[in-house]
Amino acid sequence: MTSRLQRELKKQRPFDQPEQEACLNLVRTNDQFQNRFGKLFREYGLTSSQYNVLRILRGEGQPLPCQEIAERMVQVVPAMTGLLDRLEAQELIRRERCTQDRRVIYIEPTEKALELLAQLDQPVIALHKALMGHLTVPELKELTRLLEKARMSLDSIEETPG
Repeated sequence: MTSRLQRELKKQRPFDQPEQEACLNLVRTNDQFQNRFGKLFREYGLTSSQYNVLRILRGEGQPLPCQEIAERMVQVVPAMTGLLDRLEAQELIRRERCTQDRRVIYIEPTEKALELLAQLDQPVIALHKALMGHLTVPELKELTRLLEKARMSLDSIEETPG
């Protein structure tokens, strides 16, 4: 019996390992979810990463150093400075250099950013529900537990086997 992923990918033979199929299912699901969130954020002139920065800043309620924002990102952003440059150009953040340590730059959202986030709150919740609302609360909790358990293994892997 072929799996749904095997049919979607038009894969002729079964997957070699259940780990392979699970990983590819994660990647495919993430890609489809990211596409839908990306489309939503584009409607508001943002990328997913830009939204993530603004969400972090609003949640903290006070300016944060760049490094702290980078550590809290859901997805790693290699070019944080460029991301912040674009947000500043859109007048969504302000930067202020720390007076005690000139190397540290604090970031805070502008009123324009907070208004934009308020506009996005309901559409983001609606999209979460559209993507995951068909699962029961116990299923969602179990999915979360399993994903967290899968990520725990990353701590013990130094680099990809090869």
